[in-house]
Amino acid sequence: MTHVLVSGASVAGPALAFWLRRYGFDVTVVERAPSPRPGGQGIDVRGAARTVLDRMGITDQVRAAHTGVRGIAYLDAAGRRTVDLPAEMFGHSGGVIADIEILRGDLMRIIMDAADGVEYVFDDTITALEQLPDGVAVTFERSAPRRFDAVVGADGVFSTTRRLAFDGAWQAIDSGYHRAVFTAESAQESGRDSWGLDGWEFLYSMPKGNGVGGRNVLLYPAHGGARGMVHFAGDPAVYDRRDIAGQKQIVADVLAGEGWEVPRLLDAMWRADDFYFDRHVKIEMPSWHRGRVALLGDACTAGSVGMGTSLALVGAYVLAGELARADGDSAAAFAAYEAKVRPYAALNMKQIPGGVKGFLPSSAFAIRARTAVMGALLRTPLAGLMMGGLDKAVDSIDLPDYAPRALR
Repeated sequence: MTHVLVSGASVAGPALAFWLRRYGFDVTVVERAPSPRPGGQGIDVRGAARTVLDRMGITDQVRAAHTGVRGIAYLDAAGRRTVDLPAEMFGHSGGVIADIEILRGDLMRIIMDAADGVEYVFDDTITALEQLPDGVAVTFERSAPRRFDAVVGADGVFSTTRRLAFDGAWQAIDSGYHRAVFTAESAQESGRDSWGLDGWEFLYSMPKGNGVGGRNVLLYPAHGGARGMVHFAGDPAVYDRRDIAGQKQIVADVLAGEGWEVPRLLDAMWRADDFYFDRHVKIEMPSWHRGRVALLGDACTAGSVGMGTSLALVGAYVLAGELARADGDSAAAFAAYEAKVRPYAALNMKQIPGGVKGFLPSSAFAIRARTAVMGALLRTPLAGLMMGGLDKAVDSIDLPDYAPRALR
């Protein structure tokens, strides 16, 4: 029986483990974090990824864990709504906000609970990989060395698996901005919608200032509470990935002196115990697999706008199905997986029109102009242009039916 090691337990890793177990493989998932990570940002499930959820049998559970978001509203400094984008405006999964939005931690939990027999090893990571004629010898930071038939890196933008197995054969293309996400208010703290969201996300944009480019803050509902996000353009900040207080200080400095509800949001940030901060990058590489090692999710397709989770779910489904179809022949399976998913990923990694300048305008005039253009487009048949064809790209793959392989 083929034994596969999966590095990473966010969404891509557990989804792959789910399908591999369904097809009769032994699966071990190793994760650097000491336990499953709760919370996380709100993520959309779009297009073909919804078919994957249906085939997993977890669509009802995912919908039940919906954050409650029903649209996004752009605000001015006085808190007045200048543009409203309802979730249904561009179709069920092609808009700025999809009608299935769920916290990353909730989706991870649902997927992990749906699969039996997966071995999860937390608080550990891969430190070395040696490819052998009949397997991969793996060394871990804490656990004893082990041997596997194949290894899949689903360990995100800063993938350890990619670094160890691909000899620098990739590029991390800088997207020009940082982001932070954290709990703004938990349902347990408030028991009410004290931010006045009423199911809407609030986006407040600010021009360049405090040494960086355009900035915005985003508040969105989450099960009776609220979560906050901060984005700002500019050169990469220098920081220690383990120094959370230092990262919070960067965000506080970037937003110092700003109006609307920014001071209240910063106060919530300092109290949050689930703060996450990173630099948005796009990963480009000539091949997603090498020998008995392959990559999945953000490890090879980071850089999309609103499609990261959907790419992870679709990729996991196809990768597991091809391994089953090839009876564990990793070379054949990995090549077939990449051939099917890479064109889909390429279409869904295109940037929305306007790019970073549209997302993070650098002047008050540019912010007003963006708002005016969006408001005007929404009243015409050209409104869909704002999404750059996302409504078509999300369904641009024919998912094979691998179900017969479940009888292996």
